[in-house]
Amino acid sequence: MFNKFCEKLYSGKPFFTVEITPPHGASMDNILEQIEQSNIADKIDGFSVTDNPLAQLKMSSILSAIKVQQKFNKPVIATVSMRDRNKLSLQSSLLGANDFDIRLILALTGDPAKLSDQPEVKGVLERDSTLLLSIIYRLNNGVDYSNKELSPKPKPIIPFAVSNSYARDYKNLQKRMLKKLNYGARAIITQPIYDTQNAKTLLEIFEEAKKESIRETAKKAKLIFGQFPVIRAKTVNFIADKVPGIHVPKEIIDEMNLAAMDGSKKENEVGFELSKNILNKVLKLNSNIHLMTHNRFNLCAKLIESTG
Repeated sequence: MFNKFCEKLYSGKPFFTVEITPPHGASMDNILEQIEQSNIADKIDGFSVTDNPLAQLKMSSILSAIKVQQKFNKPVIATVSMRDRNKLSLQSSLLGANDFDIRLILALTGDPAKLSDQPEVKGVLERDSTLLLSIIYRLNNGVDYSNKELSPKPKPIIPFAVSNSYARDYKNLQKRMLKKLNYGARAIITQPIYDTQNAKTLLEIFEEAKKESIRETAKKAKLIFGQFPVIRAKTVNFIADKVPGIHVPKEIIDEMNLAAMDGSKKENEVGFELSKNILNKVLKLNSNIHLMTHNRFNLCAKLIESTG
């Protein structure tokens, strides 16, 4: 399953993953049912599961990933946030996940604890996501972080990392990509992309980072373009104003604001057409796409079908 997943990622053919946000509750059943009804699993190469995004309480990403992977027999990238774990907990979680064949891990520093909906929650932040990438490197060599041999040794873990999709100084963004490649990331998933020039620049700096990397694994590393459909004007304005590291062109904001004035039906129609056009344009530049839709799996399926 994982070999096929990686072969497709490196193949240059259209490759899709879809993000799942676990519930604020104690069962994945409703989400699994939505996925099944949408038939999205038949159209994609894998899922990813978020880990308490915006420091908001959700079900465990690793345990949710186990349920999704066992249900649909599709590889699942489990997000692991540094914010909530020290290096002992990180290693323990990864070893447990490994026994359940959760071996695709997205290393994330995590949104600040101050954003949390939980009173007085504190972050457990020993270092940024490169610590997790370093732990994975050791585990893949059969030792723990203190270089003690593991018995039995874990099955190979495939590490992923993330990147902003926009920066005023792309050289700094390139340096951050390089750092993650040097720590062993096999692929980097970007924040959502909304214009082709932005996409072209990201590909250019990623290729430069690969050339500079000291890691042999960086030669095959891939950039995966994030896509977040713009179905509502309110969402577009929020992303443009409040979310750092993402650029939404003014013409998209203006078009969505005008559509919203004609009612929700028109807003959704215009939003879908814009999202479809953006997806098809960036897909011509890079075949690897990660869809983020807040569990709107029917929308994911419809967008993928629009790519032909």
